[in-house]
Amino acid sequence: MLLKRLQGGPLASNCYILADDHKNAVVIDPGAEPHTILKEIEDQNLKVEWIILTHGHVDHIGAVEEVKNSTGAKVAIHEKDAKMLVSSQENLSFYMGHSITQPPADKELKGIEVINVGELTLEIIWTPGHTPGSICVYIEEINTLFTGDTVFMDSVGRTDLPKGSWHELKKSLRKIFLKFSEDVVLYPG
Repeated sequence: MLLKRLQGGPLASNCYILADDHKNAVVIDPGAEPHTILKEIEDQNLKVEWIILTHGHVDHIGAVEEVKNSTGAKVAIHEKDAKMLVSSQENLSFYMGHSITQPPADKELKGIEVINVGELTLEIIWTPGHTPGSICVYIEEINTLFTGDTVFMDSVGRTDLPKGSWHELKKSLRKIFLKFSEDVVLYPG
């Protein structure tokens, strides 16, 4: 199995590439620097089936179109953040002096579903708070949880941005802590 973390963009957001032993892959949060992401995909000879977005802020969606067009992958985002792909005001890029939009999602997630990528099983867990449609992605085979911005390194996600909710984030954190044992490996956004 392959697990690669790429950090990019002005906010140093994390993008993750995962692949099973047969090179079937998923890209989580391609936020910036599509050339770096695509080079890694090409170097590893991966077949990307899905692009999964943990939420819709610009630093997590900025490279979606290029990665999707180059790989043919399908894009999934929670239904409550789906509008953020197509609106620069919703994804906050407008307020940073840009107007970044992406194609609409191929799949709008509801919050409790499973996406299979080759031999990998990705459990989608709805964790609102940072945004209304924030999700985490759990992979049981490696006891790993990709948290997006629900959990930061040494902290929790911000709730001071538009549509953030500290009340909802606390409930989501409680859900994570009750569901997973202490040995789960967390990969933040």
